Amino acid sequence: MRKIILLLSAVSIAAIVIVSTVTKKEKEPDGLMKLKAKYSVKHTPSVDHSKFAILRAKFTSPQKVTEACISCHNERHTEVMKSNHWNWEREEYVQGRGVVYVGKKNAINNFCIGVQGNEESCAKCHIGYGLSGDKMNYSDAKNIDCLICHDNTETYAKAPEKGGAPDPSLDLNNIAQHVGRSKRSNCGVCHFFGGGGNNVKHGDLEQSMFQPTRDIDVHMAADGANLQCDDCHVTEKHNIPGKLYSLSSMNRNRVTCEQCHTETPHESDILNEHTLKVACQTCHIPTYAKANSTKESWDWSTAGKLKNGEPYIEEDSRGNHAYMSIKGSFVWGNNLKPEYAWFNGNASHYLLGDKIQDTTKPLVLNPLAGNYDDPDSKIIPVKIHRARQPFDPVNSILIQPKLFAENKGQGAFWKDFNWQTASEAGMKDAGLPFSGKVSFMRTESNWPVNHMVSTKENAVKCNECHTRENSRLAGLNDFYMPGRNYSSVIDTLGKLLLWASLIAVILHGTLRIISSQKLKKKGVK
Repeated sequence: MRKIILLLSAVSIAAIVIVSTVTKKEKEPDGLMKLKAKYSVKHTPSVDHSKFAILRAKFTSPQKVTEACISCHNERHTEVMKSNHWNWEREEYVQGRGVVYVGKKNAINNFCIGVQGNEESCAKCHIGYGLSGDKMNYSDAKNIDCLICHDNTETYAKAPEKGGAPDPSLDLNNIAQHVGRSKRSNCGVCHFFGGGGNNVKHGDLEQSMFQPTRDIDVHMAADGANLQCDDCHVTEKHNIPGKLYSLSSMNRNRVTCEQCHTETPHESDILNEHTLKVACQTCHIPTYAKANSTKESWDWSTAGKLKNGEPYIEEDSRGNHAYMSIKGSFVWGNNLKPEYAWFNGNASHYLLGDKIQDTTKPLVLNPLAGNYDDPDSKIIPVKIHRARQPFDPVNSILIQPKLFAENKGQGAFWKDFNWQTASEAGMKDAGLPFSGKVSFMRTESNWPVNHMVSTKENAVKCNECHTRENSRLAGLNDFYMPGRNYSSVIDTLGKLLLWASLIAVILHGTLRIISSQKLKKKGVK
């Protein structure tokens, strides 16, 4: 009877475990169900702009379109003109500097380096018209490019190297009559192509995200939730939250996973405990550059080589530019595992004219702040872009070269292929000294990876981090992590505890046997 009862009990427990496991897998958290319901309701325009008479009049310039927009949407232009999208800089507090203005106007990157003197080319990604050096009038509302963000025909495009002017072949009337809430294409036409081509900069923002599959991004999947950029970057009065850490220093006005998913989104307590120190992206973005390559490194020192006196281009096996006379050599990567860093939301920046203390080591252009002991820090995934770029070895500052000009002989490297004249012209435009010497040094820039979120089934597995061999977090050594770190003290204590337990069991069993035999000899049952 006793054996039957034990057998029935075992079967019952096994059945309960199996049923509960299956039920758990099929059930989705209530929060996730609510989010799916919320974002399944798609935006329906309430206005038909094609019926407005003012938008039927023939537009002779893009500025006339802006005037028509402002005539109805009055005072919206004042919101735009306060934004960093318009001003290309914002007021920031940077530790060690105090309150300063930081933006494209004074920061240097390790892609196309900077905008000073190259405005006509860089303005292809500015929300204004007429950007050409000191000719840009940032107080003229007519220069706001409303269409770049609100065109719903998905045909609007800036002309290359024309200071932000649109392609002259566009039908501005048709586009102006079909405007509305920003789509992914409006944001992507600039942000997917930063740095001079598709996926050059970010690694997790590129043209496959126009219509991504669930394998690329579970949130933006065209066959899934199909979220638009402003579903997460919720915009009020043209203030768009979520700033690039290549230019932003402070932990404010951010977009987080937790704003939808809360800080305890998992059914498992042990996973929820991880969110204290591990950002959601760390587990849920196991790889980036899933569809198209991203630049891992850029070597400006090889730029300027010519064949038969003419610039040339070489491609790698995937059709990426491996060498360009105007830019140098590149290394591209696909399906890359991120690197990882502690981050508390604050960053610093190398700004034009900053002295470099040690030019033999890589200069980090935007160091991320944070460490294990900082209660606001979490582990985040990052793309680190590495480069060799020009610097002045006498003045110990990075060089902002002049890259673009209409014609040869104006000092632009992309026309004349001469580092001395390009550096002299660029530093003059930036108002900085130039010794006449050009050398090259290693730099790094950090790009937090926030997009290309995988399904939960494809998230990073426990044993990819909690392992002694090739742990994803092998580079973060300021804390103890079970499974990865070895402690001789803890291991010795563990072994002693096991031996002590074994000895105790043996002693206990031996004493029970001896005691039983003694009792039998005495005739006690």
